[in-house]
Amino acid sequence: MSIHLGFTIPLNVFGPGLCIAHRGTIIINKNVRVGENCRIHACTNIGSNRDETSAPQIGNNVYIGPGAKIFGNITIADDIAIGANSVVNKSFYEKGISIAGVPAKKINNKGSNGTLTANKESFHSNVSNLAVKVDPSQVTVLK
Repeated sequence: MSIHLGFTIPLNVFGPGLCIAHRGTIIINKNVRVGENCRIHACTNIGSNRDETSAPQIGNNVYIGPGAKIFGNITIADDIAIGANSVVNKSFYEKGISIAGVPAKKINNKGSNGTLTANKESFHSNVSNLAVKVDPSQVTVLK
């Protein structure tokens, strides 16, 4: 499937809740670690230093915009939004900020709030609300 969609994503790099926004080139180094609920867009590259082992460690609820390049022995905190076409080559430890540019720098305090399609709590509460409103007699099962 990765060949048809343009992805090079090794196993066990992303935590649960990965959202790939659409098909396109996404290249991830095997030493990268990304937390839960990450949304990533096409033309993104997350790589290591020249030693091939020092790769980014990215937190939970991180939004990675199209064309972002993230590389090196760096840390990205939780709830950060990385802007389109940004080059991130240094650590950002402050949670809930937005970073962008070449090289990336803090641009505001909005972070990934509102940019992720489903955070666990709202997803589960929405599913619960839907389940209550569904009338089983009105459901058609397609085979």
